[in-house]
Amino acid sequence: MLTCRELVEFMDDYWSGALPPETVARFNEHLACCPSCVNYTNTWREAIRVGQAALGTSDASVPADVPESLVAAILALRNPSA
Repeated sequence: MLTCRELVEFMDDYWSGALPPETVARFNEHLACCPSCVNYTNTWREAIRVGQAALGTSDASVPADVPESLVAAILALRNPSA
């Protein structure tokens, strides 16, 4: 079974569908018996939802005061194969 720490480390890959099926099964097994991680997962999911809602469409312009290095880092995470 996954530990709480491993669950947190796999969170992004879990939600993006990048985990192999056996790891997803272990992830779900851990959630079935760990209320703390269920709460953490729900909070994480809600934060993503709120962030996406705040950003609106992906075509929205970036405010001028946002550092270019931050924009580059975010874009690199959104498209790691680029």
